[in-house]
Amino acid sequence: MVASKFLRVCAALLLGLAFLVGTGVPASAAPEAQQSYVRTVRYDTSQAAEFKEAWDEGAKIWNERVKNVQFVPGTPGDVRILADNGWPRAQVTSLGRGTVWMGRQATNEGHYVIRIASHELGHILGLPDRRTGLCTDLMSGASAGTTCKNPNPNAAEIAEVERNFQFGRMGVKPGAVLTEAPVLARH
Repeated sequence: MVASKFLRVCAALLLGLAFLVGTGVPASAAPEAQQSYVRTVRYDTSQAAEFKEAWDEGAKIWNERVKNVQFVPGTPGDVRILADNGWPRAQVTSLGRGTVWMGRQATNEGHYVIRIASHELGHILGLPDRRTGLCTDLMSGASAGTTCKNPNPNAAEIAEVERNFQFGRMGVKPGAVLTEAPVLARH
């Protein structure tokens, strides 16, 4: 008798819940449920020395162009940002995580510091180097020369980052160090 009453109460609760779920969600809410997940990547500029503002600007550039991922400053960070006297480089440990360096050698030679920051953050977003020499290609990096002041990713680079974060993949090998040091001529 107690079990029978318990089953009737459970059945009534389930029917009531089914009614509320079936009628309680307005049709206009459906598109919101289909929005993609935005991944937040914290970047730590506490060791970026004189380049902190350039990294903030590089993060802002990406944030204005991609929807699947957003950079926010914070400590501890998913991305550790350092400054040294070498060439800029990135070591990506996984998509959205790693260490990047702003190398003073490149800035001393006249490479645009905000382009460098945006480029290195591109590696964190899963983009490989593409030394095309074109200023319109952010991931061409230093191959575009010191006259290139374009810190913005092109449409193809933006689309690749969106796909990377949508599908959890990246075009760089985890753990590899990607450097902007010029390729030396072989003798």
